[in-house]
Amino acid sequence: MHTLYILYSKGLDRYYVGETEDFNVRLEQHNTGYFKNSSTSNASDWEEYLTAFCQDRSHARRVEMFIKRQKSRVFIESLRGDSQKLSSIIERFM
Repeated sequence: MHTLYILYSKGLDRYYVGETEDFNVRLEQHNTGYFKNSSTSNASDWEEYLTAFCQDRSHARRVEMFIKRQKSRVFIESLRGDSQKLSSIIERFM
């Protein structure tokens, strides 16, 4: 299993979409600046906004890239309020 995740930083008022095998470790890495020069290194207040499970890394990356291509805060926020919408996106990329 692989985890697709969306983080939110209140300080930056931004979302970040990613994928990982271990969400808790990855969240800590984002909040401690482990990824130098990344878009998440500008804040240390990232929190879980949404997580979803995918079959494997390849599946999670396809879903991640679809969400990123939307380039829409409204779209990301709609995923949290509509679990069926997120499920259908995950199923589409299986």
